[in-house]
Amino acid sequence: MIIIDGPARLSGEIPVQGAKNSTLPLLAAALLCKGQTVLYNCPDLSDVDTAVKILEHLGCSCSRTDDRLIIDSAPTRCDVPPDLMREMRSSIVFLGAILSRCGEAKMCFPGGCELGPRPIDLHLSALAKLGAEIREEGGCLVARAPGGIHGAYISLSFPSVGATENVMLAACCSEGTTVIANAAREPEIADLARYLNRCGGRIYGAGESCIIIDGVQELYGAEHRVMPDRIAAVTYMAAAAVTGGSITLTGVDNAHIMPMLSPFEESGCVVRPLGGALNLMAPQRLRAVKHIRTMPYPGFPTDAQPVVMSMAAVGEGTSIFVENIFENRYKHAAELARMGASIKLEGKVAVVEGVEALHGAPVTAWDLRGGAALVVAGLAAQGRTEITGTWHIRRGYENITGRLADLGARIREG
Repeated sequence: MIIIDGPARLSGEIPVQGAKNSTLPLLAAALLCKGQTVLYNCPDLSDVDTAVKILEHLGCSCSRTDDRLIIDSAPTRCDVPPDLMREMRSSIVFLGAILSRCGEAKMCFPGGCELGPRPIDLHLSALAKLGAEIREEGGCLVARAPGGIHGAYISLSFPSVGATENVMLAACCSEGTTVIANAAREPEIADLARYLNRCGGRIYGAGESCIIIDGVQELYGAEHRVMPDRIAAVTYMAAAAVTGGSITLTGVDNAHIMPMLSPFEESGCVVRPLGGALNLMAPQRLRAVKHIRTMPYPGFPTDAQPVVMSMAAVGEGTSIFVENIFENRYKHAAELARMGASIKLEGKVAVVEGVEALHGAPVTAWDLRGGAALVVAGLAAQGRTEITGTWHIRRGYENITGRLADLGARIREG
């Protein structure tokens, strides 16, 4: 349980952790590389622990010192246990890496947050074009590449981050050239490509809608610093905004924050980029954030929608959200309503009428980002908020209670 006694105005300076959504594919990529990989700025998260357990099960050696994670890759098996697959959705990214390194792979379907249908058919059809033969056997995926992985032209019907990563991992050590059209453009894709290229890969255009991969024979481990977590940064920005606070975030990449700035500016916050840092000063009362539509990068990210909804809940006026990525991304709305928020849902649209104040209540985190939204709301609410289901939050936020306490929040784990 996370217990918050609010409200409390946040102020001060905190560092931003390494990105969860970059670390997980980087760990899968380390499997491809002979020798040792060293990842710096590696966040201490339960999802990262799960990925490390997958690598160790496969035969790799992993050790951590502070934010440095060392992986010695020498896989001795090609299967992932069901219990590890079910702990997180991103576990599917190991499919392309294991298939490429071992020539075969066996795993069950992935788990993670229940955000509605997130079919992996894009992953499977793309890998099939690279020469993989994939079948379902007893509830598990069994993949083989009898003729080896070979280059292909792959046009994704949707710019899926996971499918793009899986193709990159599978094709990096393939025969020939692979072209991914309508590729995901998220910064985490570019971070993965930077690491693979350091290891000897030849990937061009990552971060754009067309990625070209010239296959190489072998990859070798390298040192790499994980990019900052842009969603964690926006979460702390939202926490400062709802409390009328002023905070400085260090270790951020402001270019990654740009697509998420509009709701903060609309609500009356002053945001100042400061090189590798960012300062936010909030007004005494937020204004409505008007209209938020979630879209693939460089649009407004679905992962940032819940925490911005917590801002809108106490903003003056009406805010409208349109969720275009996940069907069940509004589970936090009912929990915010327990705290006094006025939110009406109709399909993928949420209409939020800002109230003057929220009140503390017992609430439940049903998914990672929805849990973060409840933490943000609890910081602004009058009285005590008790949040259960916090294991979801620990999947993506490193020491969130400690960092918020450093900014002046009355928050603790109980």
